[in-house]
Amino acid sequence: MKKNFVEEMKWRGMLAQIMPGTEELLQRETVTAYLGTDPTADSLHIGHLCGIMMIRHLQHCGHKPIILVGGATGMIGDPSGKSQERNLLDTETLYHNQEAIKKQVAKFLDFDGKEENCAEMVNNYDWMKDFTFLDFARTVGKHITVNYMMAKESVQQRLNGTARDGLSFTEFTYQLLQGYDFLHLYQNKNCKLQLGGNDQWGNMTTGTELIRRTLGSEAQAYALTCPLITKADGKKFGKTETGNIWLDRNRTTPYKFYQFWLNVSDEDAEKYIKIFTSLDKETIDSLVEEHKQDAGRRILQKRLAEEVTTMVHSREDLEAAIEASNILFGKSTKDALAKLDEQTLLDIFEGVPHYDMDKAKLGSPFVDIVTDENIKIFPSRGECRKMVQGGGVSINKEKIAAFDRPVTAEDLIDGKYLLVQKGKKNYYLITVKD
Repeated sequence: MKKNFVEEMKWRGMLAQIMPGTEELLQRETVTAYLGTDPTADSLHIGHLCGIMMIRHLQHCGHKPIILVGGATGMIGDPSGKSQERNLLDTETLYHNQEAIKKQVAKFLDFDGKEENCAEMVNNYDWMKDFTFLDFARTVGKHITVNYMMAKESVQQRLNGTARDGLSFTEFTYQLLQGYDFLHLYQNKNCKLQLGGNDQWGNMTTGTELIRRTLGSEAQAYALTCPLITKADGKKFGKTETGNIWLDRNRTTPYKFYQFWLNVSDEDAEKYIKIFTSLDKETIDSLVEEHKQDAGRRILQKRLAEEVTTMVHSREDLEAAIEASNILFGKSTKDALAKLDEQTLLDIFEGVPHYDMDKAKLGSPFVDIVTDENIKIFPSRGECRKMVQGGGVSINKEKIAAFDRPVTAEDLIDGKYLLVQKGKKNYYLITVKD
């Protein structure tokens, strides 16, 4: 007996809507299911993670996952949950984005296994690029009425004034294109189930309807959605003041990624650890209970951050992120500071005072630099001398013994940064510029 995928989704809080008969199908046979993602960027962000985790759990329950990259539909733009039409992308950009996404998804799914349920990735551009408009109108358009399409909530929202520019014909046809994807995969890959976010329900049911109307009532296809994840305060999950939290380390450093999960609220941590990890129910229940005994230890947040960072990046990146966290929040060394890449350094000290210094001032005494009117880390030379003599001042995590010792190029991190620490918690970052 296969592990029950629907039950797994329910206890994790990952089930929003499900078509009748879906659970019975999944218990009866090995099911091929697909999840679509539009390649509008060369990285997924954590807003995509619920869907990715859903199809990961599907594979763990013995079923076969297909990731569909919407090369064709990405050229059009989906109106679901959007207030504006999306910018259209060229073919070269779409294929670049597809390859980048596949590398990320490969960390969640087994594409290379020899089991019958190993994952596949497909691109709907491959079967849509030579599909003429006349063929599409005859093959797809005749089966779905305009009345049916108009009734969809995503269409109604755009038509009833929530969007500035209404709904273009291009976007109106999106649900037919997505519906045809399901029909194509049903016929060519024996794919009977589509997974997606709850905002996709209308498009997904169009697909099941198209399959039924095209192939007859004996052709049964199903849909299952996960909820759109929000924070405890009702705000959109995954966004910060600086934008999305990306899976690509060049867009969001592993340190910043780790910190995002570490800083979620207790209520969110209890919800997210079920959704965004593969930990079993017994382990999670135990962690929740332990967390409630002493919430100050942030047991849930730490385990959540550990699991997700390791899954998206690596164990080494997790350890580096923890070490980087210790630079600001705990005891650390000059060596640990020297290991940081530039972006991680800037992420760690994002909230501390920043100053610029002319490169010509290298060689000047430390006291002259930190009392300069443009920097003013210390209000006076006397206070600087007194604090240095008391052992309370560090440069790059090393205490200095002389307040007038020269600051040279050898002191700089990455050839341009100087980290000054005053007391235990006061940091200042000086950037040396040409």
